[in-house]
Amino acid sequence: MEPSGKEEKFKAKGGVTVIRNPHKSNHPKARPGAPPRSRPRRFKHRMPNPASTAPNLPKDQAEKNKIKEKIQPVPKALTDTGWIGTDESGKGDYFGPLVIGGVHVDSKTKNLLLNLKVRDSKKISDNVIKDLDYRIRSACIYSVVVIGPEKYNLLYQKMKNLNSLLAWGHARVIENLLLRVECNKAISDQFGSEQYIKNALMEMGKKIELIQMPGAEADLGVAAASIVARAEFLRRMEKLSEDCGFPLPKGASDQVDSAARRIMEQMGKEALNRFTKLHFKNTLRVMRVENQESS
Repeated sequence: MEPSGKEEKFKAKGGVTVIRNPHKSNHPKARPGAPPRSRPRRFKHRMPNPASTAPNLPKDQAEKNKIKEKIQPVPKALTDTGWIGTDESGKGDYFGPLVIGGVHVDSKTKNLLLNLKVRDSKKISDNVIKDLDYRIRSACIYSVVVIGPEKYNLLYQKMKNLNSLLAWGHARVIENLLLRVECNKAISDQFGSEQYIKNALMEMGKKIELIQMPGAEADLGVAAASIVARAEFLRRMEKLSEDCGFPLPKGASDQVDSAARRIMEQMGKEALNRFTKLHFKNTLRVMRVENQESS
């Protein structure tokens, strides 16, 4: 089930997919009453530099967008800036992409999310997540960054650091939302050093207050982001399951190993790159069994 109006979905440079509301914004610099664009605006993203733990977008990107959307801002006293919550899904799953979601919450959407009893996606069944995802995306301004298995494996091979990749995704979601809302605070779950996300943020992101804390899903915005990210992960898993011809299990259990061996038997071991995060220990276990059986 999808919100009314088509989502803007496009490939950023390097194969990462960005998803967001169609032309929805409460940023004071957005043009009021402007007609919908015939094509979604495309923002060029620079993929992470392996030599750096804080890859960034092109330096002039923020300034370019300021020029394109320049208009007299609403006085801050009249503006409810709210906050941005970010969270990821798929980090602990052998199969499927890494998905980072972000949701902007203000006084209008806060009550709606409370009435929906929005909470950490890990405490909600998949069917309920899909319904809540529809309602959140219909009401809130959001952004989702999807890093598919093949791109994930390429980036991890270069960076050798999952936290750097996570930080890049969270920073991109925050920056994407700051292009569309006036906001001075973002909240995210803490992973590794606080500097990971701070260093990955660009000009706009560095101006906001960034709060990172364990158990951030207790925050309403982070909980909403966790639902949006999880729902997108589930949709991607369904598509990957169709591609390989059988349901792919979640997590990283022995059942996952069996599914990986089945993919190898049907498509060859090279096919794992299309469906899995290769740096997981599951790959070593699956390959070890494969070698034992072939010897």
